[in-house]
Amino acid sequence: MAPPASKGAAVVATSAWRQLLRLLVTLWRTLLGGLVASGAAHAATLPEDKVETLFHSYDGGGVKADGPAFLVRKSLADRVSLSAQYYVDAVSNASIDVVTTASPFRETRKAWELGAETVVRDATLSMSVSRSREPDYLADGFNADVAHEVFGGMTTVSLGFTRGHDMVGKKGIAGWIDEAMHWQYRAGLTQILTPRWLVSLNAEALADSGYLGSPYRAARVFGAYVPERNPRTRSASAFKLRTIVDTSALVDRSSVRAEYRAYRDNWAIRSGTTELGTSKYLGQRFLLDGTLRWYTQTAALFYSDNATAETQYVSRNRQLGAYSSTGVGARLSYTCPGLPAGWDLRLNASYERMQYRYKDFTDLRTGRPYAFDANVLQAYVSATF
Repeated sequence: MAPPASKGAAVVATSAWRQLLRLLVTLWRTLLGGLVASGAAHAATLPEDKVETLFHSYDGGGVKADGPAFLVRKSLADRVSLSAQYYVDAVSNASIDVVTTASPFRETRKAWELGAETVVRDATLSMSVSRSREPDYLADGFNADVAHEVFGGMTTVSLGFTRGHDMVGKKGIAGWIDEAMHWQYRAGLTQILTPRWLVSLNAEALADSGYLGSPYRAARVFGAYVPERNPRTRSASAFKLRTIVDTSALVDRSSVRAEYRAYRDNWAIRSGTTELGTSKYLGQRFLLDGTLRWYTQTAALFYSDNATAETQYVSRNRQLGAYSSTGVGARLSYTCPGLPAGWDLRLNASYERMQYRYKDFTDLRTGRPYAFDANVLQAYVSATF
């Protein structure tokens, strides 16, 4: 068994979290002070009871993954809302990493999550536990969140925490070869500026420690393959700004949205995600959503397509290299008529086309920079009651 995961990443995350916490405490006090002065009152509500079943399919870059997913949510005595999710991925992997250094393989990943939510006046408290299992990987997670509404529900302040623990294995070796720990601290503010305009700001502090690579992946040094060597700690921060505007005054029953997410970590990776979207009702039963997404990323300090010097850390993981991607997607929802009062049944189908272009990752089969396209399909039925 490998030595326990380092606590260094947790210390970095805690420092970043403290800075976020100071900001949120100051903001929270201001908001609560305004609430007391105004005498406003508002009570949060539990989510609706729901049953959802989904089929998903991903095909791109030599990887195919598909399977079902299920969600059930039920409230008890209008005090606690319990939820259960189950997700299955049947993966056929012949990606560029696999076909150049190993043999294609098939495996199944199964994941479940159990959650509970309760409301205390104008605050919603939620917790969940999850587990994802593959033949050579086991991931456990715990989540805790609180969302506090003030000013009659016009403003929502949220805080959250996630702790993950992974066990890493390798086919052909009995037991687990190493482990990894993950921490995520998050804070958010959502503000309704006008009846037609909503803005939200979210911040995250992330930290990982332990085994942060793949026992199957190889790097290249002077053209020769060697096992990749990644640092055992990683810390990062991310911020996302999002806005939604109701444009019904211009186009009947429509809205537009825009968001930008900035990410940076101590491996020197910098990334930005820009997303634009629109929604439009078609008649009384159909809702059409469209999405356009751009993503860009710089390379990690120790990433190299073919290193020309021996260093302590080296990786040829293309996800740590410089690349860009674009995605165009659409979703169509249909609300079924003729249901009892309080019931809502929707049929949904979505499709997204994605393109990935790598700047410094060579496809050894062609000698050119690697690129691929991917298709994502989802079909699901959602019932609330």
